[in-house]
Amino acid sequence: MYEQSTVSELTRFARATAGATVIDVYPGDGDWTRVFSDVVGPEGRVYSFVPAEVAHFKNDPVGLMRTLAKEPGRENVEAVSADLVAMPEVTQPADVVWLHLFYHDLHTALMQAGGATAAQFNRAVFERLKPGGFYVIVDHAAAAGTGTNDAQTLHRIDPAAVRTEVEAAGFVLDEESTMLANRDDPHSIKPFDPSIKGKTDRFAYRFVRP
Repeated sequence: MYEQSTVSELTRFARATAGATVIDVYPGDGDWTRVFSDVVGPEGRVYSFVPAEVAHFKNDPVGLMRTLAKEPGRENVEAVSADLVAMPEVTQPADVVWLHLFYHDLHTALMQAGGATAAQFNRAVFERLKPGGFYVIVDHAAAAGTGTNDAQTLHRIDPAAVRTEVEAAGFVLDEESTMLANRDDPHSIKPFDPSIKGKTDRFAYRFVRP
């Protein structure tokens, strides 16, 4: 997780506010689910969405989120799981859909095993967001011009490719942030490499559904 100042800045960037409904896609350990739970408050709602494609992992990601939802003060959190593109079926209309270090996985064999594509998922997000809602993506940057080629091997994706795909679903780019940029990242190693772990060059896009 980031320093608190960065967490606060990213939360503001996501435009999550009190009373909002947020969908945290593939929440991992639930760090961002907790952040958004605090932000939206008792009148808001956070869906911690675990794609069925990863529900079988040994760490039991669905169970982890169900346990999180039982923590004191987390009554506004609901753990849900379904096939990736069936996300709208297990959630309510949202103000924010949040993807943190996950978008590149849409182009991996794991996520596409059931036939889902990034284009289909982006359309599902468009369907689930309220008009004026925000689709926020933070991910590890690949070298410019590489498109989606490094998604499977390096767990990175070219920001330009993300923008092209998301806009094709009908979204409009609302803002881009460089708060997580790192010019010293060679873009040629995996984010888990000790030399770059936690310090990868990351991009942040906020798209709006018209």
